[in-house]
Amino acid sequence: MSPVSFTLGTDVLVDRGLLDGRTVGVVCHPASVNDRFQHVLDRLDAGGVRIGAIFGPQHGFRADLQENMIETTHAEDRRRRVPIYSLYSETREPTDQMLEGLDALVIDLQDVGTRIYTYIYTMANCLKAAKRHDLPVIVCDRPNPIGGVAVEGPMLEPGFESFVGQYPIPMRHGMTMGELARMFNEHFGIGAKLEVVTMPEWQRQAFFDDTGLPWVLPSPNIPTLDSAIVYPGTVLFEGTNVSEGRGTTKPFELVGAPWINPEVFAARLNREGLPGVFFRPTLFEPTFHKHQGSSCGGCQIHITDRTTIRPVETGVTLLEAFRDLGGDQFLWRDPPYEYEYLLSPIDILCGSSEVRERLDRGEHARTIAAGWSDAVDAFLEVRKAFLLY
Repeated sequence: MSPVSFTLGTDVLVDRGLLDGRTVGVVCHPASVNDRFQHVLDRLDAGGVRIGAIFGPQHGFRADLQENMIETTHAEDRRRRVPIYSLYSETREPTDQMLEGLDALVIDLQDVGTRIYTYIYTMANCLKAAKRHDLPVIVCDRPNPIGGVAVEGPMLEPGFESFVGQYPIPMRHGMTMGELARMFNEHFGIGAKLEVVTMPEWQRQAFFDDTGLPWVLPSPNIPTLDSAIVYPGTVLFEGTNVSEGRGTTKPFELVGAPWINPEVFAARLNREGLPGVFFRPTLFEPTFHKHQGSSCGGCQIHITDRTTIRPVETGVTLLEAFRDLGGDQFLWRDPPYEYEYLLSPIDILCGSSEVRERLDRGEHARTIAAGWSDAVDAFLEVRKAFLLY
């Protein structure tokens, strides 16, 4: 597609003067910019809105923390002399004290279209806090960077809720932040005073590079659009002792472990004939995180057709190969993981124990993926009521 002319929710909000003279809290991060690189805070400042507090999600308001599961501290915005509250700290939900004196809470976060990405739950937690405080919430919608059409993967099942999965949605949900806000608020019963400022002319089939917006890292280890496209599958490696490429320049596109022969590994994967992807054998040495300083054999995942790739099935196929070829050296990671101290990390990532248990029984990834279709079809029916585009 050629770049599509459309308007971000934040620009609609400011251009229409919907908050003139009001004091607001803003939930944002470095990717909260428009096509002119103007940050939402600067846009609101220029529009006559008073910033009363700033809230940052995981990785911090400035997204300066590389590692996941590292809390950020509260701080002060020196320019505006207002507090910066971390919602990835001793609290993941704004307290009543944090919301005092605000007329509204504005949320402008760039998601990556994957159930386990915590920004959507920061948004949900803000809705819950705002409900208690009787505070209006305005969600400024942003594109789903991996498109709003394809939906894939296992559903989150009851009993496996965590900060990387609060509601029963598929791994690749195909929704925008605004659409998810409406679903969380209405279908899942939060019940806050919610307004979603939509994006005139955005098209569901558009990927991020079709929008004309600059790619600003939504988090430190999603450096490119390709990283975001494969992320719904390769994020599963956070639940294993296999490197998901953190500590390299291609996190989530590179996967590997010291005990893997890359040529044998990649050849096996390419024989699977998965659509839209090619596995190139490679060695890499992470500079931090898992296997720091060790040579890891594996592959780089090259996207050959982003409209046909099934990233979650691809991720499970990779898990199957690492498990089979690694033998006793392949391990599922033990808790804790993202504030969950009992359940297996791979289980809360997948949304249930099914993927792990079926792989442990020797079942083929393609068979496992085929079992997702009924639940995905049911989700698509529910989703229809909340689509805005």
